[in-house]
Amino acid sequence: MNVEIRNTDTSKGKGLFAKKKINCGSVIFEEDPLVSCQFSWNAAYQYRACDHCLRPLETAQENATRLTGHFVELPYPECCTTDKSKIVSCIVCGEQYCSLECQTAAFNQYHRTLCLQTTERHNVHPLEQLNEAWKQVHYPPETSSIMLIVRLLARIIQAPNQDAAIEQTLQFCHRTVNEDAELAHNLLGEKFANQISLLHNLLMTAIPHDGIEQFLTPAGFQGLLALIGTNGQGVGTSAISQWVTKSSDLSLSADEREVLDKFIDNLYDEMDEHSGNFLNNEGVALYSLQSSCNHSCTPNSEPTYLHNNHRLSLVAIKDIEEGDEIFISYLDECMLDRSRHSRRKDLMKNYIFACKCPKCEEQVEEPDITSEEEEDMSE
Repeated sequence: MNVEIRNTDTSKGKGLFAKKKINCGSVIFEEDPLVSCQFSWNAAYQYRACDHCLRPLETAQENATRLTGHFVELPYPECCTTDKSKIVSCIVCGEQYCSLECQTAAFNQYHRTLCLQTTERHNVHPLEQLNEAWKQVHYPPETSSIMLIVRLLARIIQAPNQDAAIEQTLQFCHRTVNEDAELAHNLLGEKFANQISLLHNLLMTAIPHDGIEQFLTPAGFQGLLALIGTNGQGVGTSAISQWVTKSSDLSLSADEREVLDKFIDNLYDEMDEHSGNFLNNEGVALYSLQSSCNHSCTPNSEPTYLHNNHRLSLVAIKDIEEGDEIFISYLDECMLDRSRHSRRKDLMKNYIFACKCPKCEEQVEEPDITSEEEEDMSE
């Protein structure tokens, strides 16, 4: 490994450090998650993804047709990476997978516990009711899913060594009960705070309790909500983006390149007009190693999904020297461009820490007003 986890000299506790020089653009490491799942509303709106790894189940042409609202015939169909001949379904519940390998992995890790008979569906089974209850308090844009907790607990239930699986889970639970409660309320939104009990009760009814009792107490459940709120990493996959990448790598004449570039630009304009910013299969995952990365408003690496599934690739976006700490941003690009006060407010609200990265320290003299207020003052 090019990295190691070790204690930091700050209040952050532990961090991820480079064991050798890593050049900008290099893949620092790749990692499969403990568990992952598609966002509930994303699935409800027919964004078809493998139920285990989130790989697209649509062809690029099907994807483009759905996102534009009309039939689209893509040139260079050989650049589509979706192999529909490998798609399989669970014969009991109908969940779809991109391959037999993914179906087997899901069954062995958590699906054996969670598989529902088709007759149990249509919001009758507690698992379905739990998912629907979550959707009613967590509208798009989605940042997490209650089903990640469900799969995490089912993984413990099915684990050959439950103690080891519990220890892996507890590595994420590092905040106090009071902080956990605060974050849980924020994750759901203050006006929905009373829904925590409903979600807890539905979870208690939905899955077996064997070996996971400590997570099913009210405090344990709030801790799990805090866990997915602070450690959940967004995952995005797309059939059309893979087609764009592959077709852009083709050896074409200048005229052919110009035609293709114009086609792609028009296609994205049409998708944006019909579907807005919601173009990808989106979900959330828990990564053991990546979760050790601390935040900086000037990160030196970023998580990407080069394999178009839930396998995370951490890529250096700057040269990283041996011994340097590896930082990612917990904020999206838009938020990173906002004021120091706005960034720190968002990080405190969602991650319960005050950022002291170099960018925030350099801007310490800035007035404590939000970016929106700055915009209002400039008008």
